[in-house]
Amino acid sequence: MAGWASFAVFRRKYTVSATNGISSHGHMGWRRSADMVVVWLRLDVMAAGEYAPTPAPGNRGRPVVCAIALLSRPGIAAKVSRRGCMSSSFDREYYQRFYYNPRTAVTTRVEVRNRARMIAAHADYIGLPVRRILDAGCGTGMLRAPLRRLFPRAEYTGMETSEYLCQRYGWDHGLIQTYRAAKPFDLVICYDVVQYLDAPTARRALNNLARLCRGMLYFTALTKKDWEENCDQKRTDSQVFLRTAAWYRAGLRPNFRELGAGFWLRRGLPLTVWDLESAA
Repeated sequence: MAGWASFAVFRRKYTVSATNGISSHGHMGWRRSADMVVVWLRLDVMAAGEYAPTPAPGNRGRPVVCAIALLSRPGIAAKVSRRGCMSSSFDREYYQRFYYNPRTAVTTRVEVRNRARMIAAHADYIGLPVRRILDAGCGTGMLRAPLRRLFPRAEYTGMETSEYLCQRYGWDHGLIQTYRAAKPFDLVICYDVVQYLDAPTARRALNNLARLCRGMLYFTALTKKDWEENCDQKRTDSQVFLRTAAWYRAGLRPNFRELGAGFWLRRGLPLTVWDLESAA
């Protein structure tokens, strides 16, 4: 059947072990005892609205990715950490590839400065006083300097799960789904983080963003459409959970009003946003 794959698992000890052909992070493996399971898996559609990244044409890693997605379903062991994160190791090697090396970096300082200006301009336009900023999953802290210039009276807090980055830059160490602060933040930025979390953990993260934010949220995450149509796959980490934009919007809308361009306003905030300047 074209476009479909089947996997059978019998009552015995078995090992599925393969090299992911689309990522430099290398080896993944599983070991589990299970009853017989026969699953038909559409190569481009995963359970719970999640998708496996499809390699570029000619890359033979696709069947392995499909196996990863299947074995990552609830009740079957997979290489996903107890924190609900994909198995990418956020160590020096990871950041050397995706941030420090200009030939393979996923972003540039110019792009980050433009993003910071966009965030500041939108907060200024809607009349949001910003005194406390949380950069949730701040990475190497590329937004820190431009945000501090644009919000000179604001206190900036960088939060990261990577122990390597926390030791190097002094960020608060925490998880986006459980991080707590003494007071909420006027501006919360969560940029390309939540795609590393499985669906239950991602939902907890979206709910926690609402607890942390009392003003405006700037939120983006790599979606299935982004992977297929927008991103440079050679520079983008493939070890993520790809979901639709609708999935994220459904998780954010109970607590936020969508303004467009990645901006969300906390519900109940007494600021006027014109009808045609907000998302439908």
